[in-house]
Amino acid sequence: QNRSCGPRTKVIDTLAEKYQESRRSIGLATKGRVMEIYASEETGSWTIIVTSPNGMTCLVASGQAFEAVDEALQPAGIKS
Repeated sequence: QNRSCGPRTKVIDTLAEKYQESRRSIGLATKGRVMEIYASEETGSWTIIVTSPNGMTCLVASGQAFEAVDEALQPAGIKS
């Protein structure tokens, strides 16, 4: 699989300048990697990136129609 990768600072600068995206969430992935979601409420674009411990950042997915949600999870066993 051919992914677009580069130094983290360069990738983030590109997301900000070209797509007006800023970080919306962050999480830890396997092998010490960090997953981040960047998005723009103005344009609706979004990008998921993963950064390895060596500082190399790769684009994993991107798309349109980003929407922030704040939904409460249903308690286990309750069907909606």
